[in-house]
Amino acid sequence: MLLLAFDTATPAVTAALHDGQGVLAESTTVDARRHGELLMPAVDRVLGEAGVKLDAVTGIVVGVGPGPYTGLRVGLVTAAAFGDALGVPVHGVCTLDGIAYAAGLDEPFVVATDARRKEVYWARYLNARTRVTEAAVDRPAKIAGAVAGLPAVGAGAALYPDVFTDVRPPGHQSAGALAALAALKLAEGEEFLPALPLYLRRPDAQVPAGYKAVLPK
Repeated sequence: MLLLAFDTATPAVTAALHDGQGVLAESTTVDARRHGELLMPAVDRVLGEAGVKLDAVTGIVVGVGPGPYTGLRVGLVTAAAFGDALGVPVHGVCTLDGIAYAAGLDEPFVVATDARRKEVYWARYLNARTRVTEAAVDRPAKIAGAVAGLPAVGAGAALYPDVFTDVRPPGHQSAGALAALAALKLAEGEEFLPALPLYLRRPDAQVPAGYKAVLPK
């Protein structure tokens, strides 16, 4: 097994290689505006550090969000292209699940990432492996009661300390953790999500309405 994992659903552009036993190499750069520029160099770095060629990869693991439209689609399009070119499966994993797994907590907690517009993408977990709610997007004040008293991880939680009062690491996604979670799911025969974007809301960019009709003369 050789899994190439990456995630571009958050400001962390992260890639890693995992051989089923452990992480061979990982690269992470936090930059909310350069996903398209940073992903392929990150993939090249982890391949080079591990000393393997791309055609040795037996599966692709990709974070499917939730996340902003532009960044998220970079990872998903790249995953689809790699899967098609290499003839290997593409495994979708909820981005919040990867962050939860990296936290390693064995108690109820919350994962929250920055959704912009003064909102967070979030979900509740029983432990690092068990999500108990669907991923959602909300203003922090709206969910204050649902998260009260719970530890919270993720950069979104750190932005709102009045709501998330017990913020713990990690702050950002780790492709190494995402790959380790995928390797565990494969070993236990669990199903993956389709490699399709989990947006939860409409993209910021909209087609302008009210174009003036031009009739042929």
